[in-house]
Amino acid sequence: MVKHIILWQLNDDLSDIQKAGVKNGIKRGLEGLGGKIPGLLEIKVFTEPLETSNADVMLYSVFEDFASLKGYAVHPLHVDVANTKVRPYTKSRVCMDYSE
Repeated sequence: MVKHIILWQLNDDLSDIQKAGVKNGIKRGLEGLGGKIPGLLEIKVFTEPLETSNADVMLYSVFEDFASLKGYAVHPLHVDVANTKVRPYTKSRVCMDYSE
């Protein structure tokens, strides 16, 4: 299994109301990919960090293998969510992929 973890910081110019909407869109968009992409076993988005955090949104996903993760990265459904729900609203992205 391969785990794919992403942390995003949202753009500074978003109001609190806008940030809440963006977080909801990211969560619904990414979690909506469950069952639609080969090899994607689990996908969860966390949008309520504790005050000690310096990220706004976290993606936790699990794939059958590295090939499945690579397929997810270019899958049209994922690319659409990334291009419409995530990239326009985020200023930073940190990723860690690992296998267990």
